[in-house]
Amino acid sequence: MNPLSSPLLSDLYQFTMLQSYLEQDMQETAVFELFIRKLPPGRNFMVAAGLEQVLNFLENLKFSSEELDWLAARFHPSLIDYFEQFHFSGDVHAMPEGTLFFPNEPVLRVTAPLPQAQLIESRLINLFHFGTLIASKAARSVLLAPDKLLVDFGMRRAHGAEAALLAARASYLAGFSGTATVLAGALYGIPLFGTMAHSYIQAHADELTAFAHFAYSSPDNVVLLIDTYDTEAAARKVVTLAPILAADRINIQGVRLDSGDLAAHAFNVRQILDQGGLQSTTIFASGNLDEYKLQTLLSAKAPIDGFGIGTALDISIDAPAFDCVYKLQEYAGKPRRKRSEGKATWPGRKQVYRYYTAEDEMSHDIVALAENDPHEGQPLLEPMMLAGQRIHSKISLHDLRQQTLANYTHLPKVMTTLEATPAYPVTISTALQDLAKQLDAEMVTHL
Repeated sequence: MNPLSSPLLSDLYQFTMLQSYLEQDMQETAVFELFIRKLPPGRNFMVAAGLEQVLNFLENLKFSSEELDWLAARFHPSLIDYFEQFHFSGDVHAMPEGTLFFPNEPVLRVTAPLPQAQLIESRLINLFHFGTLIASKAARSVLLAPDKLLVDFGMRRAHGAEAALLAARASYLAGFSGTATVLAGALYGIPLFGTMAHSYIQAHADELTAFAHFAYSSPDNVVLLIDTYDTEAAARKVVTLAPILAADRINIQGVRLDSGDLAAHAFNVRQILDQGGLQSTTIFASGNLDEYKLQTLLSAKAPIDGFGIGTALDISIDAPAFDCVYKLQEYAGKPRRKRSEGKATWPGRKQVYRYYTAEDEMSHDIVALAENDPHEGQPLLEPMMLAGQRIHSKISLHDLRQQTLANYTHLPKVMTTLEATPAYPVTISTALQDLAKQLDAEMVTHL
């Protein structure tokens, strides 16, 4: 069995509930919605990501004979019979990837027979949560440094292989320039960037020889790591090597700094390179960077042209999770409402409408019922899958990235900084509030 596509990649209670649903013939249409309850600390908005992986999962969801045999030893034969013919036949409405969203707004809605809609819960949250987590983290650096080269460097410390690949995808969708993860380039067409490790320098008898060997081996990607020993001394060696390489029509594209006081080194190296006639040679920095360190370097006006951001991005180090849930909002044609303390939900299937100022900035959103509750704003939830089939051709990751960058231009300026801002206005429609009150009153009479 393929562990990443297996329907067994789920929580046990999905299977125990399904067995009971089938025993009680509870297979009428259910509506579940995925949303977040609150923003992670330090975030002013979230960037939706992971929908492509969700749709792929639903399109290909089926049980193998090996999986059925494993389940047969643990569950009733009726459940196994159900799984033998299982495929997802429901509808999916969702905000397109790259949409900016806020708490209490349904980002994805599933309409399907109750057992189907229930079974997929755990993996849907898993895929959406991670993609959105990383895209929302990456967006902060993109907004700080829109004109800089930003590269995902985090594979080696990501929490597993899938996380490394999805982090590369999510960060590119959010506006990063590319990744160092080769497989992400092969799978998603993400531009690849990379230089060399300190071990490459150390393996040579001297630094200048290491630089020369690398340049002749990769003449189209001559970016030299210069902080293995003495950063400024290495920069002067780069200047010495440049005319030798130029005679063979090889240009030194850039140098990379990975340790020490990056701003101070960048100023010194820039001066050395410029005095040596290498004004077009760029400076790229890495080494435990995040958006806060990036802001410090930008504030110091350090002459750095690009940044490799790794661990802090791929594990979203300051906010490694957020409160993402998938809740039943309607069953058998009747709205449903959870009333748990601190976790109450708004009932019924819903739509989100976005409004803009005269300057084309986002001003506020309204969460309303999807039917018989009209509003004039821009509806954010779109049909993505009907009767288990996609209704649109796949959108390229490059086009999604461009749309995400366009979405940033509608943010109020105050929300583009790292500072926490007052909550973006999200209003619950009067009709939706009335429905919740009605259900609450009906609940009281049945207690």
